[in-house]
Amino acid sequence: MAAGKGVLTIVATPIGNLGDLSPRAAATLADADLWFVEDSRVSGRLQSHLEIKRPMRVLNDHTPPAKVSQYADEVAKGVKAALLTDAGTPVVSDPGTEMVGACLERGVEVDAVPGPSAVTTALSLSGFYGQRWAFLGYAPRKPGPIRELLAPYADSTLTLVFFESPHRVGKLLAACAEVLGERRYALCRELTKAHQQVWRATLPEVPDEGQVPQKGEVTLVLEGRRNRQPLEARV
Repeated sequence: MAAGKGVLTIVATPIGNLGDLSPRAAATLADADLWFVEDSRVSGRLQSHLEIKRPMRVLNDHTPPAKVSQYADEVAKGVKAALLTDAGTPVVSDPGTEMVGACLERGVEVDAVPGPSAVTTALSLSGFYGQRWAFLGYAPRKPGPIRELLAPYADSTLTLVFFESPHRVGKLLAACAEVLGERRYALCRELTKAHQQVWRATLPEVPDEGQVPQKGEVTLVLEGRRNRQPLEARV
């Protein structure tokens, strides 16, 4: 590390099972001077698991740009910092992007320790084509904006991945059926946890509470449109 430049290491943490924390991630977290976290209570449990104590700075959707700049200035003075999300890989559907950008602007070294991700875990479990896919994060809450988001993918062969609340996933599936038509999908709930569930079905079918409880974290994987042309028509 260059003197006075600091380093920010993006550290992927477990999405449920603490056994998924890699030795390199554990060593990096223990070596850091401070952690930037979404929720100090969640990351505090990780510190307890590692039997360490490090200062934490909260970095979430409510952190103003001025505070992000202040954090980056702190790292630039020569601090070894770790950037965590509540679960999984930082900067994927979380506010870490602004922090990474601010550190790069200040000449801070940025590194990453790869590891768990709900996106790639759900893709693997879905059984759908995973070479070409699009991650759409959390869908808008209102039906109109949801349909607008989905419209460009009506004829796409890309597999689609969403994060969603278990209480709103039914509304999202209904919109998907309306805009995308008949598609296979996989609802991946509580990944890597004790009550992990992967529900596979075909739109417009929507599971009821008995089939998929409205509890826990949900990742939705939608299969892309499949080419159903007969072989003789493909030239």
